[in-house]
Amino acid sequence: MTVNELRSKYIEFFKSKGHTEISGKSLLPNNDPTVLFTTAGMQPLVPYLLGEKHPSGDRLTDYQKCVRTGDIESVGDASHLTFFEMLGNWSLGSYFKQESIAFSYEFLTSPRYLNIPSEKLNVTVFEGEKQADGTEIPRDEEAAKRWEEMGIPRERIFFLPRSDNWWGPAGQTGPCGPDTEIFYDNGQPKCGPDCKPGCHCGKYLEIWNNVFMGYNKDAQGHYNEMERKCVDTGMGVERTVSVLNGQKSVYETDVFLPIISCIEQLSGKKYGADESCDVAMRIIADHVRTATFILGDPQAVTPARTGAGYILRRIIRRAVRYGRKLAIEGSFLAKPAAIVVEEYKDAYPELAEHAEFIMQQLTMEEEKFSKTLKAGEAEFQKLLPNLQKNPKMVIPGRVAFRLYDTFGFPIEITQEMAAENGMSVDIEGFKEQEKKHQEESRTLSAGAFKGGLGDHSEITTKYHTATHLLQQALVQVLGDEVAQKGSNITDERMRFDFSFHRAMTKEEVKQVEDIVNEQIQKDLPVTMEIMDLEAAKASGARALFGEKYEQQVKVYTIGPKAGTADKWFSKEVCGGPHVQHTAQIGTFKITKEQSSSAGVRRIRATIEGGLPLDK
Repeated sequence: MTVNELRSKYIEFFKSKGHTEISGKSLLPNNDPTVLFTTAGMQPLVPYLLGEKHPSGDRLTDYQKCVRTGDIESVGDASHLTFFEMLGNWSLGSYFKQESIAFSYEFLTSPRYLNIPSEKLNVTVFEGEKQADGTEIPRDEEAAKRWEEMGIPRERIFFLPRSDNWWGPAGQTGPCGPDTEIFYDNGQPKCGPDCKPGCHCGKYLEIWNNVFMGYNKDAQGHYNEMERKCVDTGMGVERTVSVLNGQKSVYETDVFLPIISCIEQLSGKKYGADESCDVAMRIIADHVRTATFILGDPQAVTPARTGAGYILRRIIRRAVRYGRKLAIEGSFLAKPAAIVVEEYKDAYPELAEHAEFIMQQLTMEEEKFSKTLKAGEAEFQKLLPNLQKNPKMVIPGRVAFRLYDTFGFPIEITQEMAAENGMSVDIEGFKEQEKKHQEESRTLSAGAFKGGLGDHSEITTKYHTATHLLQQALVQVLGDEVAQKGSNITDERMRFDFSFHRAMTKEEVKQVEDIVNEQIQKDLPVTMEIMDLEAAKASGARALFGEKYEQQVKVYTIGPKAGTADKWFSKEVCGGPHVQHTAQIGTFKITKEQSSSAGVRRIRATIEGGLPLDK
């Protein structure tokens, strides 16, 4: 089975079960300050799992591009990837355990779909637990019973604790619940008497996870059963395809083979001949695919020193370093990137639309990294006289890590240059510094995943509506060149990126600020209606450029005030949430206007006060 076949079969199956196919969202989540990238298929749907009404209904299915870099050091083994696709289906109060398990079993075993022999399937369910307050979340006998009804015998149903079979909440509070995980038995012998799904010996491979969001965790830590119960499922595309095909790693799937073949040609080395070369090829293949998708996103970031741009830069430079290990000379990433674009352009047309930009940015960063390496070599030579005063002739780990982190100087090159000067490197000290940095990076890139606006806190809701006012004010002052390129909201401030060719003047910044505050003082009503996407655009609603939308969308309109002849002030396609009227926002203040990247400006702003939101 190919990746395209699995993706198509999955969507076809769930559409046949009354699910509406919705579009996957950007890799750079809007208005979620807790993560740099979309890290899970359900992430864009958090507001709807928390109670928002989805314009496409209460049965949904999609495929979503995701990036996780918390385990970047493991990339190159059989299963770890930084970019991956997730297939998902959701019930927003429409059905629960019985239908969800029946759907999963049918899709997995039906000859029309995956045709997996039932005896190959093993499942885990939640074993239950007693809470600190004395209440009990029961053992999930219902899920186990449903699996038995499907034909999975009790000896292949395993009850596991919270650490294995519980999801959420996304933040400190909110929807959560037990899950059931589905494992494929590849037929190899058990590693021991306790071998079962969840064991890391490789016998049992997880291919699907169904989360039953039936509880709401409150601020006191109590789990209260919810009336509106949801289902959230996730299936990893690359892993499932490799399992179905009996392949030893995700890098043997059809999407990776052409990329690795290109790397073979560039390096003159054969994949499968040497393990260290194989690992290097896998890392390059993974990283070039990830960088291509990040750069090809409608809200693409460029390589930078902070945030998502830093992660992108690190991925590109890491691929270049492993290219050097394979003796690949010069800029080369654009060649395998072109293969990624070709392979994925049907499922993700934005890649073909941004192909020129992708290749340009990859080549620019490779050339910049080449200069950086020269700067690192110069810095090493500058440090060398003092380093040689060390009687042990050892370069401290913190110095080696500074060369790596600040100059992008690979530790291997530091070791080589140290050896040339009769010195060694404190590798343990370097690893300690690297581990500390990875923990910080993991927090940034994977985040605590509190769900951002999914939490619907009052202040973030106010900031969200303020971004709509800000965008319209910018258009009025600067013209139609302005288009939103991204936003980020925390409890303390908002950040808004927009396309514009120059810095704003102080007068323009003040004018924009005044327009926003004028609309707040007018106390304009904020209304929402669900309408057809084309009708929304025809009505004058602004949609985020390059964003994928469903056919039915929410349109939020700010103004006009009842009893006036005014036109509405702002009209946008948006998922929400928003205030009910603008006086709830408070006083708006722009604190900074600066460059974000070429042709993109960034505004930071705060709000204070405002009326409480209506309950």
